[in-house]
Amino acid sequence: MVSTEGNLQNHFLIAMPGMRDERFLRSVIYLCAHGEDGAMGLMINQAQQLGFADVLVELGILERSQSIRLPYNARKMSVLNGGPVDRSRGFVLHSGDYMVDSSMAVSEQICLTATVDILRAISAGSGPRQAIMALGYSGWASGQLEHEIAENGWLAIPATPELLFGSDVDTAYDRILASMGIDPTHLSQTAGHA
Repeated sequence: MVSTEGNLQNHFLIAMPGMRDERFLRSVIYLCAHGEDGAMGLMINQAQQLGFADVLVELGILERSQSIRLPYNARKMSVLNGGPVDRSRGFVLHSGDYMVDSSMAVSEQICLTATVDILRAISAGSGPRQAIMALGYSGWASGQLEHEIAENGWLAIPATPELLFGSDVDTAYDRILASMGIDPTHLSQTAGHA
């Protein structure tokens, strides 16, 4: 849980126009963990071509012919590119109305689960009310994220479930900035230091 000053857990990182790493251009990352040892987050605005039903079939949870019987929330669930690290590993960010032993509370309203039991629950219609799935994650070593923020690579904005679970992945960058009254065309590529 976020409890210490300067901790960016449960924040969005918005890539600034001067982002040097092309993998993160116009990206929005939800920070799941941030502390002395580094940070971990999931990119939430880059959809994969792979659908949720495809993941279930690949893992043997569902037969291809059964995919039409998935609950509406499961059928519409996007599979996102969570980041460049360990792209074969899956993570589900979800509302706090569902938890299993392996779930980690990121905030009072948002949890992270990285085990297959949540996929089974979602496919059966007994999972969380809101969820997004990502393959891979974004990670920073100790002090690396703070350095990137100081160099104007990222803008940190407090996250809300409404913005996190917003329906349109492709507009998340502009939508989240607009929620703070920020016009993306007014963002600077250079950092200011006082």
